[in-house]
Amino acid sequence: MVYSDKIRNDPYSYQEGFGSYLVSEAVPNVLPDYGNNPKKCAYGLYAEQLSGTAFTVDRANNQHTWLYKIRPSVGHLPLKPVAHHCMVGQFSPDSPHIVPTPTQLRWDPLTELRDDYSDDDFVSSLRTVCGAGDAQTRNGLAIHLFAASKSMEKTAFYNSDGHFLVLPVVGDMDIKTELGMMRIFPGDIAVIPRGFKFTVILCEGSEKIAGYVLEVFNGHFALPELGPIGANCLANARDFKYPVASFEDVDEEWTILNKYLGGLYMATQNHSPYDVVGYHGNYSPYKYDLSKFCAVGSVTFDHPDPSIFTVLTCRSDSLRTPIADFIIFPPRWLVAENTFRPPYFHRNCMSEFMVNVRGVYDAKAGGFLPGGASLHSMNAAHGPDVETFEQASNVELVPQKVGVGSLSIMFESSYQLATTEWAIQISKKIQKDYHKVWDGFTPYFRKYHKDGLIGQIVDD
Repeated sequence: MVYSDKIRNDPYSYQEGFGSYLVSEAVPNVLPDYGNNPKKCAYGLYAEQLSGTAFTVDRANNQHTWLYKIRPSVGHLPLKPVAHHCMVGQFSPDSPHIVPTPTQLRWDPLTELRDDYSDDDFVSSLRTVCGAGDAQTRNGLAIHLFAASKSMEKTAFYNSDGHFLVLPVVGDMDIKTELGMMRIFPGDIAVIPRGFKFTVILCEGSEKIAGYVLEVFNGHFALPELGPIGANCLANARDFKYPVASFEDVDEEWTILNKYLGGLYMATQNHSPYDVVGYHGNYSPYKYDLSKFCAVGSVTFDHPDPSIFTVLTCRSDSLRTPIADFIIFPPRWLVAENTFRPPYFHRNCMSEFMVNVRGVYDAKAGGFLPGGASLHSMNAAHGPDVETFEQASNVELVPQKVGVGSLSIMFESSYQLATTEWAIQISKKIQKDYHKVWDGFTPYFRKYHKDGLIGQIVDD
């Protein structure tokens, strides 16, 4: 089914359905009548397979797409290394540019353009904030920032290290992919799988784009299992949109950039890489509108764990723990009785990287600004600040809609995340007094102990 979203001024059409096997032709009768690689393709096209998994992965998890192109992708000059500011692909504590710390961290908006990258496009603006593992062994993840003031001009980028989940915070963007066009707004995500070339273009009226990227080195993003929730809710499969085939046949010089082992490499070619006239397969870029997430929660008492807000998960080889979960905190109703409703105090066996996309996060009364981020490493104590605790502990409990006009997200990982030199020192965005939001909690127990009220029924 081809779908278009005119309400949000999206000019492009899409196919829909998470993980679907898709078929798309920009002109009729491009795809072979049978098989994938005929002796001669229609219209003199070239057949090329892009694999997302090894050939022998079980069929339920095998991902690949067949492309029918005007020229094969191999037609470019040799790739050569180029300098890049601050991308990292290896996160051992003794690796260059790594400054690990277990303390709680919060940053002022990293998405605000600074002079040192105010003339960057999407790729040149990428800065690594933190990560774990390394790209060479395909084990781990990285979290990056982007903040760009110009489009990528006749430049295409592909990533050999992992899959990109792009979270825009500022500005509308078009993402041109080999399989077609996608328009992405703040409040959307886009996933660009390993190997696909793409170009990021600022939409008319957007002077800059900025946001965050979650990169996973192994596995694939998947919908979380629903268990006893049943067949529906959370992120519904039909709301994931995939591009419709489109192509350009242009003879002009293009720059091809490749992220490989955390470094950047460049080649040139004499034609546009966006020459896929048709495709079929289940390995593709896609987008998702986070406002379509169907949140669930308690209708009696207590605060369910934040895992109920998981949009996508990337499973590790152990199905018990994820490489990364992508979690959102959308506007929602709270109705639990006799319950402290904000997120509870916690020491987690996971690492939590949060971003405020817009508005005010309901667990922090101040300081967590749109475009800002926080990192609570494994076992780092965290929770609501003093003001939020006092208010939530004493407010009259009535049905309440929280998060109106706001959206916060979390990249959660079973890995210990190591921060980069750029994030800790060069960015100059660290809130050095972040720990003070937890100063001043009153030890109320002392009053009961001093007054001899321990063991008595006390009505507060």
